[in-house]
Amino acid sequence: MKNAITIDLEDYYQVSAFSNNIDIEQWDGYSSRIESNTNRLLSIFDDLGAKATFFALGWLAKKHAKLLREITDRGHEIACHSNLHRSVYTMSADEFRLDTLEAKQLLEEVTGSRVFGYRAPSFSITRNSLWAFEILAELGFSYDSSVFPINHPSYGWPRGPRFPFTIKTPSGSIIEFPMPTLQIWGARVPIGGGAYFRLLPYWYTRWGIRHINTSEYHSACIYFHPWELDSEQPRMTGSVSARLRHYFGLHGAESKFRRLLHDFHVQPLIGVIGELKSDCSDTSRRPLEEICSADLGVYLGG
Repeated sequence: MKNAITIDLEDYYQVSAFSNNIDIEQWDGYSSRIESNTNRLLSIFDDLGAKATFFALGWLAKKHAKLLREITDRGHEIACHSNLHRSVYTMSADEFRLDTLEAKQLLEEVTGSRVFGYRAPSFSITRNSLWAFEILAELGFSYDSSVFPINHPSYGWPRGPRFPFTIKTPSGSIIEFPMPTLQIWGARVPIGGGAYFRLLPYWYTRWGIRHINTSEYHSACIYFHPWELDSEQPRMTGSVSARLRHYFGLHGAESKFRRLLHDFHVQPLIGVIGELKSDCSDTSRRPLEEICSADLGVYLGG
């Protein structure tokens, strides 16, 4: 079974953890490390024969068009991670539509390829932004990967489906591929991405993904950031919890990431989505659960 490997393509100063201290208008004032970190990541993928989905900011298409073309030229998928890395629930529906449309058009113009997937910054499609799914379908996205089915102060669907499902909206349907979790003693715990990947021992990550693959018969969607390879990045000002989440485990992240790519078969998320669609056409397999967008509130409780 192949798992999806995804990269949230953003620079170290663009992360949500430090957004209270850095305005978007200040981004150009920071020394960018996105090209060196991403090229390092691309070399790792080449070394281990792996391909990934890169959820990129539209802003990067303006500033680093050559880098995005390099990613696609090397066989990876480009998907959308918003334009300016603003949480969905901080925007109105019209603001979200304009932000997402601009990002999608910029990414498609630079890469010459259609963008099929979307991931909200910091998994910010929550009970306060369910309208986003209809807009994504309206704009032509075929899949989303913004749902984290856990309880978290800033995001999460504590009762959300743990595995991929279809959301039916008035503007069309869209497949949702949630972040990976484990069900342990009645509680959900996160696995396989970001700070969770760096903070937790690798044996736990490997065991958890194998459990999802072999015991629950599902693929996992793993996520990573280029700045997680960069232990020398400038230190930003922020809360103790923000700095802990961002900086802890940077020194060992590359070694863990290489082990992950060695231990598992991975592919871009669009490939896993394609296999899910093929499975749905096989009457001997269980089809994707379909949820009407009007009923999504049932899945958002604590």
